Amino acid sequence: MLEAGIRKQRRGLTVEVEFSLAAGAALGLFGPSGAGKSTVLECIAGLQAPDAGYVRWNGAALFPPPAPLHRRGLGYLTQEPCLFPHLTVAENVAFGLSRPAGESVWLSEVRERLQLGECWQARAGHLSGGQARRVALARMLARRPPLLLLDEPFAGLDRAGVRELIAALLEWRTALGFALLVVDHNPDVLSRLCPTALVMLQGRELVRGTWTELAAAPDPRLRALLAPV
Repeated sequence: MLEAGIRKQRRGLTVEVEFSLAAGAALGLFGPSGAGKSTVLECIAGLQAPDAGYVRWNGAALFPPPAPLHRRGLGYLTQEPCLFPHLTVAENVAFGLSRPAGESVWLSEVRERLQLGECWQARAGHLSGGQARRVALARMLARRPPLLLLDEPFAGLDRAGVRELIAALLEWRTALGFALLVVDHNPDVLSRLCPTALVMLQGRELVRGTWTELAAAPDPRLRALLAPV
């Protein structure tokens, strides 16, 4: 279980939220740009330290004190792919793993489901934005972490690609049982991955619930966020 109570001051905004996420469950962090959603993920991932609060995963403290990144046991997909441009796709995906990419049945499945076969031996610096996004997702999944943090996971992908990746993530979540914490400002995308959402506005929780409950909420601010674009 993930347990988080985070307070963080950032660029004039006080981000303050508290929530828990059971093993194997999925929760969306929903809200407009600048609401503090990415700050929450960065504090859980260890890229930032909260000013106050706590982060625990399966009873182990990630904060305080700040646990080293390599001991957090989670997968984190940032808004930027952050690949090694001089390495091939295969080398990026397998970076840090104990077995070569070609020897893993799991990596082969990830490669095929994310449609990376044609660029598997290409240098990452030569990829399109959409391809780089898929490679970053593959690198995260290669380790089969028990908790995935996804920040705008489908940026740069077309609608068909988004549908395919959502289907793959849902199947893998069923098979592997990982928990999922997803940030997105698109309710149509987020609702397919996460049955419940915590809505953030100006750094604070506005409301949380299922998408049906959110749609029925009377708050005009929430109605504006859920309105079709």
